[in-house]
Amino acid sequence: MTTTAFKEPVRREIPGAAAREPRRRTGRLRRLSLPYLLLLPALLLELLVHLVPMVIGIVMSFKELTQFYIRDWNTAPWSGLGNYKVSVDFDAPAGNALLHSFFVTVAFTLLSVGLCWLIGTAAALFMQDTFRGRGLLRALFLVPYALPVYTAVITWVFMFQHDNGLVNHVLHDQLHLTGKPSFWLIGDNSFYALLTVSVWKGWPFAFLIVMAGLQNIPKELYEAAALDGAGMWQQIRRITLPSLRPVNQVLVLVLFLWTFNDFNTPYVLFGKSAPEAADLISVHIYQASFVTWNFGTGSAMSVLLLLFLLVVTGLYLLFTSRGRRASADV
Repeated sequence: MTTTAFKEPVRREIPGAAAREPRRRTGRLRRLSLPYLLLLPALLLELLVHLVPMVIGIVMSFKELTQFYIRDWNTAPWSGLGNYKVSVDFDAPAGNALLHSFFVTVAFTLLSVGLCWLIGTAAALFMQDTFRGRGLLRALFLVPYALPVYTAVITWVFMFQHDNGLVNHVLHDQLHLTGKPSFWLIGDNSFYALLTVSVWKGWPFAFLIVMAGLQNIPKELYEAAALDGAGMWQQIRRITLPSLRPVNQVLVLVLFLWTFNDFNTPYVLFGKSAPEAADLISVHIYQASFVTWNFGTGSAMSVLLLLFLLVVTGLYLLFTSRGRRASADV
């Protein structure tokens, strides 16, 4: 028997291949790093605008920073957790007022977010049908969201006036729903006035997001459901709402954070001192910092608010992610 020896093919090196390989790697690294280099200015500005004041605020919360140390706040004496103890001492006036403001903010946020989502979803479902003037109506729905906050809220301030406001003119003079003109910017009615303005300028955002989410639902699902005899409410319950679940999860979280931290609306509506019924925690912290000149306590309240929002956001994301995994397993 004869054996044939197989020889390995001789690899010929192409001249210059070894030199071109580092160039390829360098070009690949440049392409991969280019997006991060383009994002670097924005990240630096974000660090300058948000993170640096946040760190300074945390440091200020551990100091007895009052009007006597405004000129050089670094010389303020160190108080440790003293400001936090004052803020959470609910038997003391400062802690009791903060707790009341927290409960008012929670009630206001839940009602505002719920109504914004409900009205926005109903309007988005209504806009799914084709009819004459739908484009114009969509544009009108987005006007409250497109208007500047100060312009919109100042308009509502004039409408809520006691003597010559449009709200009292309609409710009292035309519809005769009230026995006498109401005070909307003071007293208990201030909460409903604040809620009305918040919902009015917030629901178009929910409408916009839900309407975008509805575009991703195949129409074949509705056609098949209609052939099976499903009515409109059954289609909304079985098709629309489950399909919009990822969109609604993000929408509710964003609306919650925006509404809970809203400062512009109550400040423009009521001024520096909001009524007790509409004393949101953002305005309360502002009063504790810039009205009473106790920046240390105000900073401690801000840090506690930040921690609360972080905990709520983390728990919300945890529960929603578990819900998505459970629905995916099914």
